[in-house]
Amino acid sequence: MSNRRQAGTARAFAWRKSSYSGGNGGECVEVAVGEPGLLVRDSKVPGLGRLAVTSRSWSALTSSLSVSNSV
Repeated sequence: MSNRRQAGTARAFAWRKSSYSGGNGGECVEVAVGEPGLLVRDSKVPGLGRLAVTSRSWSALTSSLSVSNSV
């Protein structure tokens, strides 16, 4: 998926910072609802690009992280 858009076709996304970001300038991840499901980007360099994942893939990722953190 290309991260470049032609002028006039840019869509504004409502980006939300991870609750684990802490606000100290460390590793920060932001997510937004988009196509095909969710978009993920580095909040320190938002213009670098974004990763698009399906809702199903995002759910599987967050579930596996929750399980590994509870062990």
